[in-house]
Amino acid sequence: MTVEQNVLQQSKSQKHQQTFLNQLREITGINDIQVLQQALKDSNGNLELAVTFLTAKNAKVPQQEEATYYQTALPGNDRYISVGSQADTNVIDLTGDDKDDLQRAIALSLEESNRAFRETGITDEEQAISRVLEASIAENKASLKRTHPEVWSDSPNPYDRKRQDSCPVGLKNVGNTCWFSAVIQSLFNLLEFRRLVLNYNPPASAQDLPRNQKEHRNLPFMRELRYLFALLVGSKRKYVDPSRAVDILKDAFKSNDSQQQDVSEFTHKLLDWLEDAFQIKAEEERDGEKPKNPMVELFYGRFLAVGVLEGKKFENTEMFGQYPLQVNGFKDLHECLEAAMIEGEIESLHSENSGKSGQEHWFTELPPVLTFELSRFEFNQALGRPEKIHNKLEFPPILYLDRYMHKNREITRIKRDEIKRLKEYLTVLQQRLERYLSYGSGPKRFPLVDVLQYALEFASSKPVCTSPIDDIDASAPPSGTVTAQTIPSTTDQQGPSSEIPSTSPVQRSVIHKPFTQSRIPPDLPMHPAPRHITEEELSVLEGCLHRWRTEVENDTRDLQESISRIHRTIELMYSDKSMVQVPYRLHAVLVHEGQANAGHYWAYIYDHHQRRWMKYNDISVTKSTWEELERDSFGGYRNASAYCLMYINDKEQFLIQEEFNKETGQMLLGMDTLPPDLKDYVKEDNKRFEKELEEWDAELAQKVQQEKLLASQTPRMPAPSSAPVQAGEPEYLEQPSRTDLSKHLKEDSVRAITKALAEQEDRSPETVMQMVMLTPNMQGIIMAIGKARNVYDRCGPEAGFFKAIKLEYARLLKLAQDDPPPECDYRLHHAVVYFMQNEAPKKIIERTLLEQFGDHNLSFDERCRNIMKVAQAKLEMIKPDEVNMEEYERWHQEYRNYRETTMYLMVGLELFQKKSYMEALLYLIYAYQSNKELLSKGLYRGHDEELISHYRRECLLKLNEHAAALFESGDDQEVNNGLIIMNELIVPCLPLLLVDETEEKDIAAVEDMRNRWCSYLGQEMEPNLQEKLTDFLPKLLDCSTEIKGFNDPPKLPSYSTHELCERFARIMLSLSRTPADGR
Repeated sequence: MTVEQNVLQQSKSQKHQQTFLNQLREITGINDIQVLQQALKDSNGNLELAVTFLTAKNAKVPQQEEATYYQTALPGNDRYISVGSQADTNVIDLTGDDKDDLQRAIALSLEESNRAFRETGITDEEQAISRVLEASIAENKASLKRTHPEVWSDSPNPYDRKRQDSCPVGLKNVGNTCWFSAVIQSLFNLLEFRRLVLNYNPPASAQDLPRNQKEHRNLPFMRELRYLFALLVGSKRKYVDPSRAVDILKDAFKSNDSQQQDVSEFTHKLLDWLEDAFQIKAEEERDGEKPKNPMVELFYGRFLAVGVLEGKKFENTEMFGQYPLQVNGFKDLHECLEAAMIEGEIESLHSENSGKSGQEHWFTELPPVLTFELSRFEFNQALGRPEKIHNKLEFPPILYLDRYMHKNREITRIKRDEIKRLKEYLTVLQQRLERYLSYGSGPKRFPLVDVLQYALEFASSKPVCTSPIDDIDASAPPSGTVTAQTIPSTTDQQGPSSEIPSTSPVQRSVIHKPFTQSRIPPDLPMHPAPRHITEEELSVLEGCLHRWRTEVENDTRDLQESISRIHRTIELMYSDKSMVQVPYRLHAVLVHEGQANAGHYWAYIYDHHQRRWMKYNDISVTKSTWEELERDSFGGYRNASAYCLMYINDKEQFLIQEEFNKETGQMLLGMDTLPPDLKDYVKEDNKRFEKELEEWDAELAQKVQQEKLLASQTPRMPAPSSAPVQAGEPEYLEQPSRTDLSKHLKEDSVRAITKALAEQEDRSPETVMQMVMLTPNMQGIIMAIGKARNVYDRCGPEAGFFKAIKLEYARLLKLAQDDPPPECDYRLHHAVVYFMQNEAPKKIIERTLLEQFGDHNLSFDERCRNIMKVAQAKLEMIKPDEVNMEEYERWHQEYRNYRETTMYLMVGLELFQKKSYMEALLYLIYAYQSNKELLSKGLYRGHDEELISHYRRECLLKLNEHAAALFESGDDQEVNNGLIIMNELIVPCLPLLLVDETEEKDIAAVEDMRNRWCSYLGQEMEPNLQEKLTDFLPKLLDCSTEIKGFNDPPKLPSYSTHELCERFARIMLSLSRTPADGR
């Protein structure tokens, strides 16, 4: 083994030990590095056993003194090995007499594990993980081998899976692999990393036969990763399947399929594997020089640990990859970094004679890609399980790291001292301000300026000369009332037969008037007031109170301004030019939503060329915004928060720079960036997908041909009795055709109208038309013509037409101005009412009325026919430029949409009342979506959004309860039915409830549904139920607001206007008038 290899191996051993310590700190919540190291040592590198040691009540507490810990860090100590040193870490002393049996066993075990690493290339960390996982597999070896559950099922239509233009390609979730998708997409969008992977060539010496297990694992993984990256570059598919690469990972970790991997753990492993793979290649090509590993160059940096122990200073350099940060107790990323860079008391670093001990970290070399691992889990000792920390933590899009650099440590220390001094001063000012804002010695406190104002108001009130109870006669009733006790008994005075005049006031029955009997008499003051105060006293007191209040207001304002000034000074402490020279731009944010033991991952990745954020959520890749990223990543909002932050050096443009053709200078895009072997691979996959498209097209064409053939062989059915609506005529303007009404019915209608108008003109028009089978439009027109008969008889058809249309317009305008109950929605009766309420152009309304008066079906008698002809003539006189027909059609199409929305709502509510929740849900979903679109154009263009939202929410909650009950039954068939309800109905609807942050009830309902299923995690259940639950939960916990495709809209039956209005009125009357007051 060469010196360079020995150094690299030692460095990797240090990294693996540090990784173990980070994992132990995160799982157990213990931050004492001494305790963690001792537990790791006692457990012989077994992670599970170390956790057991640390969490057990009788855990062994190391007795090592604090001095021992710092001595291990001193350069002169033999047990300290700095990163990059060439000392042999594998030397073990077994000769001492002070070793007990346990220490001897540990030493032998460590020597054996190190020997195994040298022979097989498998690290202690991987062996420890394998031991834990093998134990789990052994417990379940009798279980049947299960196939990969697919979170996303492929659409049978390949066009649904076709990539749109240059949209980024997604990754299919092949069973709890959202962690894989989030990490891989973040790395793939680093163009330099992408180039390294795509252009990787396996070493020639390892192509025939891998030399050890590590090469046997890493090289196939690199091959599959290259193929996967190539498909992400040039595939014609909307998303690709990463199963082959994922299978290698799972086989290597020997993990259970139902186990959800941790993003930080997986990133550690992935970078280790890539580092090993590139190291093999680098050693082959080093040509006598020290090999350079591009993965190390990209992702690993160094920091200097500067420590002091009892006045003795020490320094050592360490390598780091992912930098762990604690979240709990901090509000932003800089606070986390400050806490991570300083351990213990640091005053001793500035003094030679201090007895205190402390340690600082300073970055000496930052990697181009800097990854922060946010520790959002802590171990709950009481419950015996990890819990997620949902605290809010802010982070900037540009992070300046100058203050953490070793070259700036002197100026940073000065600034830290200044910030510390300012914060101490700030604390004093805040305490003083609090005394002004919370004045008093009792449990209740008030702002001092308000107390002085209240005292001033009391002193200025009108004085009273009596006690507040002296001027109230307790024996007399309040003014204007006579109680029963004060009324003399007239029966006793005059005898039972005496008659008392009814006008006598004492004989009136007593009426209780709670609002008048307790009213304060007008002569009493509304507030307490001083009894005795002279003008001189009042003048002095008012002067003092005014002056004191002004002084308090000035003091409060000065304190607030000083506090704001100090806050601003602290914020700008590092804003000078010398401290903004190391900018790192946020490249990717990996988000976790859920709890510690279950959840879903996705990533926000910055497109540096389009200058916009993209959201990568498995197969879905959508445009996003910084506002959406803040909402989902900062934490404190639902259960979603950032788990990993990836920053890149903003000055290293090679990380995100596109490739250019060396000969032509043109930018290389897409397939042109791929090596020849990968280009051929992608072309073959695209050919297979194109074949799918062709087969789909041929299948559809065959179906169409078969349907045509079947239609030609099937005899035509007789035409329905009702005539179709006139071409071009809106459905809601339909009138019964002349063939629809028998001669007898027409005569009865005319006779009823004529009689009603002639003999009962004072009756309501709606009452007159109750028994006449006409649409509301036709009813109104005939009524208007009947009322205009006198004008018609005197002045002719044209005057009668003008009178009738004026009457109908006035009637409809009155309906539009009314505020009827929901069951009587005049917009359903008349399109013109809808147009009026939504302020349609007057020309649109007039033309709609003209068309109704000019309808050919208006031919009940001579008068109607003549007025119809006048209306038709008026229509023909309208010039093309007088009415915008496109706008006219838009308004009528919108009204058709309104009627369609009404039908969705009506049918959905009817099904809901019948408890057919599965059928009702789809109608209510489409009712809400189409209604929301209508309301976006105007307040009166749709129905009550809160009403639809309430019943949509109720429907989902009831279905969720039903599905949970089926799952709890334990029966395989019922469990499957419950999960089908969740996967096919509820999960696709959740984004609809989450898309609007202002809908607090919808968000609360989603949380209720999720909590119901997450509550099963802590319960004992059959292994098959546990597997199904673990497969299902990531889909339920996905807080993506991307609205996925639903089934086609449900088919609506054809309703006449009469039937639609009647059924809608009936269902609205049956509902509670306050449906949205609670769930």
